[in-house]
Amino acid sequence: MRLENTAKRVLVSIITIPLILIVSYIGSFFFFSFVLAIALISFYEFSNLVKIKGAHTNLWIGFIALIILLINQYNYIFDTYSFLLFLMIVLTLIELFRNKNSAIMNIGSTLLGIFYIGLFASSLIGIREFYPAIGYLYSRGGYIIIAIFISIWVCDSAAFFGGTSLGKHKLFPRVSPNKSWEGAIFGFIFAIISMILLKSVILGFLSWSSVIVFGVIVGTIGQLGDLIESLIKRDAGVKDSSNLIPGHGGIFDRFDSLLYTAPVVLLYLKYIS
Repeated sequence: MRLENTAKRVLVSIITIPLILIVSYIGSFFFFSFVLAIALISFYEFSNLVKIKGAHTNLWIGFIALIILLINQYNYIFDTYSFLLFLMIVLTLIELFRNKNSAIMNIGSTLLGIFYIGLFASSLIGIREFYPAIGYLYSRGGYIIIAIFISIWVCDSAAFFGGTSLGKHKLFPRVSPNKSWEGAIFGFIFAIISMILLKSVILGFLSWSSVIVFGVIVGTIGQLGDLIESLIKRDAGVKDSSNLIPGHGGIFDRFDSLLYTAPVVLLYLKYIS
């Protein structure tokens, strides 16, 4: 059974990884659509998780909010703060008439999903569209996204194999009993190494300090993002957010580290680099 599951994981990876890298490089509407799909499916899976705990997210309000947030990040139309104020008014008014278990849990879970998935996913758009669509400059955002993806994949693999072979000290047993400090350290080191190697391939336009910072972000924030999603799943009492991807679980499972990493990278690009 384990070999069959591993074969599924490898096959899915062989098919999807090239597509993800191509879409990230092309950017524009293609990358926007890709991120939108991640956000909407992840929100749906998140809604199913919190439903197990008795919370009923307002699914359609969540979908609409995510679409608006991503469109606004892709093509700035209005102030996000103003939209969130309006969203809060609409969401609470609608909840007045829903009568589905706890109104507090319903409102809270809907807002958590919108903030966690919507704002974080929109950060991916912000990174991809950070550089102007002028000649070769536009491809830089794509290279950063590709580098983040590769670094996350390397980090996950290093953490898994390092933890499997050397793991003795539990990292966070209450949340993820199989993860170890040894695995996390392996993931952290290899996340930085992968970014350093990628500087000579696709990140030559970035300074060494920025490249190392990106590696540190993936190695720390990315792994924390995985733990946060594990916390939600453990609270719901499930192993995967869904079984949508053979051998990999759900979309929320596969992109949890990416979602958590994106806003930190975007903030660094905007205010520090």
